[in-house]
Amino acid sequence: MVTSKMTKLSFIIMSLISIIASLKAHELGELKRSSMTLYFQDYFGGPNATMKPVTFSADAWSFKQFGTIFCTDDLITVAMDQGSAQVGRAQGIYVTSALDGSNTHVLISIVFTNEEFGGSTLEVQGASKQFEKVREVAVVGGTGTFRLARGYATFETVHLDMSLSYSVIEGNFTVWHY
Repeated sequence: MVTSKMTKLSFIIMSLISIIASLKAHELGELKRSSMTLYFQDYFGGPNATMKPVTFSADAWSFKQFGTIFCTDDLITVAMDQGSAQVGRAQGIYVTSALDGSNTHVLISIVFTNEEFGGSTLEVQGASKQFEKVREVAVVGGTGTFRLARGYATFETVHLDMSLSYSVIEGNFTVWHY
């Protein structure tokens, strides 16, 4: 008798969970795939720096120095040229997290300001092998157009001018979202 009631109760609970899950999926719409290439205009020195160390453990900071934390607010454009159309900002932190300086932990919000995606975000997080030609990190979330995003991004430094403390980083994003 008790087993029969427990079986019926379990069936009712599982049915309710299934109904609620299908309602939530219906509210979100269909899962979509988006791919895009964006260019980060990065000034890592000088009076207009968009990336700065905020803490480090010795007299001088270095990208290779374990424990160094950088804060960033890079302009994002649709092409390599910094005068091309603006898409948004890359805002967040990098932490040199490997003792030998080979990995940086990335926590970046891609904050879209353009007309197409304005107000939406993509959240990027993970270990980046900072001295490799192409670095891959996870896209772990998003808002607005990219609600519940998941996927990956690759980053490659496509231009570097040490005299200006300036680089352009190409970001290729592939995400699934609702």
